[in-house]
Amino acid sequence: MAVPLMAGYGVVIPAFNAAATIAETLDSVMAQTVRAEAIIVVDDGSTDDTVAAINAMRLPVTVLRQENAGPGSATTRGLAALSTPLVATLDADDLWLPDKIEKQLGYLDRHPGAAGVFSHWRVFRNNRPDLPEGPELAGWSRTTMMIRRAVVESVGPILDPQGGRGEMIDWIARVREAGFVLTMLDEVLALRRIRPGSLSYGRDPARDRGYLEVARLALQRRARNKAGTA
Repeated sequence: MAVPLMAGYGVVIPAFNAAATIAETLDSVMAQTVRAEAIIVVDDGSTDDTVAAINAMRLPVTVLRQENAGPGSATTRGLAALSTPLVATLDADDLWLPDKIEKQLGYLDRHPGAAGVFSHWRVFRNNRPDLPEGPELAGWSRTTMMIRRAVVESVGPILDPQGGRGEMIDWIARVREAGFVLTMLDEVLALRRIRPGSLSYGRDPARDRGYLEVARLALQRRARNKAGTA
């Protein structure tokens, strides 16, 4: 059954030491042309003033706190706390353009067979989101994702591999392996911040092990599926 355009959606933002960026990120959520029914920030064991920065904004935001366990764990906890039929997720240093949610809701309304929808994003350096020359890429990522709740309930938690990178690659692969249809909108609707210290900044052999772990898990699942159909 198609979800009406104005159906409720919730937002989950995992945050770790995001005091410098979380206000701008939340501002981009509040600026959406279709407002969220609920916004949850999961503080993943921050040691800075992330929670204080959120509280100072006096927004209708629920903050959940946990010991540091990784962005996948924090996202999963936030998803479990929502009951909306649709969920959008966002990293605590990235931004949405104002019509991001409206366009994704419209797509899901017109395509009831789609389980989730993503969008392109533009990369910017630290504090210059207004620069138009950053590279534009297909954002198969947490920041661009809007997903139906049935997908979350069927596929299960977002798992954090060793190193802390690749959890969304793994989860999106599992969504597809479960037979759900995911779509990429060919339009920039989000901005990805690159800054020193973030999980996505530069090459790091220890963190990059997560990508190898994701590939290993995918191969194991394929082997199990092949054996099960033999």
